[in-house]
Amino acid sequence: MTQAASLTVFLALVAAAAVTGSQFTPGPWYDTLVKPSWTPPKWLFPVAWTILYLMIAVAGWRIWKAEGLGAALVVWGIGLALNAAWSWIMFGEKSIGWAFVDLVAMWLAIVAFIVLALRVDTTAAYLFAPYLVWVSYAGALNFVIWRANG
Repeated sequence: MTQAASLTVFLALVAAAAVTGSQFTPGPWYDTLVKPSWTPPKWLFPVAWTILYLMIAVAGWRIWKAEGLGAALVVWGIGLALNAAWSWIMFGEKSIGWAFVDLVAMWLAIVAFIVLALRVDTTAAYLFAPYLVWVSYAGALNFVIWRANG
């Protein structure tokens, strides 16, 4: 498979996760929840996620090129599945607590990917650093919303 074709596969996988997530939007229910003052504006989410999803795809692709299907790529896939599930849990099922559980598992997968990727391709690991920061922030936000809306 050519490099362009393999990159396209990773972009498609990440796009599938993004589309899955976009099927479940915040909507009126989310608007009624008590949220902290540091909740970002709605327009920031699609901008941030577009950038992050591109970085996630490139990181996975770089690991694929470097070692094929190994532990780092398996963890990458698990993290992507957890990422895709979060919007369904939070906005589809309206389950703030279970969304937080999913987010903690996603955070752990991101950290595990970074650790595993550092041994294979440091650029791939560094590409996940902004993702880790964003998911850490999202986790804090999810937790506070959960506690405030019991």
